[in-house]
Amino acid sequence: MEVGNRVMNKLFVQLFNDILEIEEKTLKNGPLQDISITEMHTIEGIGMYKERTMTEVAQDLRITVGTLTTAINKLIKKGYVERKRIEEDRRVVLIRLTKKGKLAYRLHEKFHNDMVSQTIEGLNEEEEKILISSLDKINVFFKGKIVSIGKEK
Repeated sequence: MEVGNRVMNKLFVQLFNDILEIEEKTLKNGPLQDISITEMHTIEGIGMYKERTMTEVAQDLRITVGTLTTAINKLIKKGYVERKRIEEDRRVVLIRLTKKGKLAYRLHEKFHNDMVSQTIEGLNEEEEKILISSLDKINVFFKGKIVSIGKEK
């Protein structure tokens, strides 16, 4: 089993690095050349359909509001995000995607959909179920690690 663990570790590292590299190259060679992977994931964290508070988005992205503010300032300058304060409580800042931001969101979503489609191409139904089950178990494991790391602070 030790050989299997080494192989799986190598595959995890390669997959993670390859996905990030492919995402970066896709952004840099496509219509979204002016944004980084981190900015794209911030756009994804904001979402398509409703205004969200800075606090909500920061929590979803597991970053501080200060870190998010820096990212949002850059995305506003680039035309991807709008920000406003609510009249009832001027401390609450709402953000939402502009048309350009929504286009970026959709293009990134298409990238992920294409990646998944190509990954499962050629798998039969049983193989697809096994892959989903395995990925779900891996996801649960990593979610548990995130929680336990957060408790150490």
